[in-house]
Amino acid sequence: MNTDTASPKVHHGRNVKRLREILGVKQEVLADKLELSQQTVSKLENKELIDDETLGKIASALHIPVETIKNFNDEATFSFIANNFHDASIGVNSNCTITFNPIEKIVELYNEKQELYERMIKEKNELIEKLLSK
Repeated sequence: MNTDTASPKVHHGRNVKRLREILGVKQEVLADKLELSQQTVSKLENKELIDDETLGKIASALHIPVETIKNFNDEATFSFIANNFHDASIGVNSNCTITFNPIEKIVELYNEKQELYERMIKEKNELIEKLLSK
């Protein structure tokens, strides 16, 4: 009989997704920072193990240490966020629940939507130019 206590199985992708959500980063934004498609980020978040190079890029994009992704647990993560993120729009209170300013979030979402719209228009114009030049 095996009496060893099994350590919880690490799932890098699930940890990336959870951390991304805690930090309020959308898949599209992370994909843009990593110069990948949103679908590729989604696939990464479903992978049990992610190679160290990719984990390093993800960690850098989220401004967190790689070890945070590899050794994720809620308590340690909230502690890290509370000690390292001092943005006025987000804070962590003593109960480890995240609070934020909803007006700033709305403005942030509007700006993200505007940037996405501008990228879509640019891509559409490039496609039209390419089709007309043929």
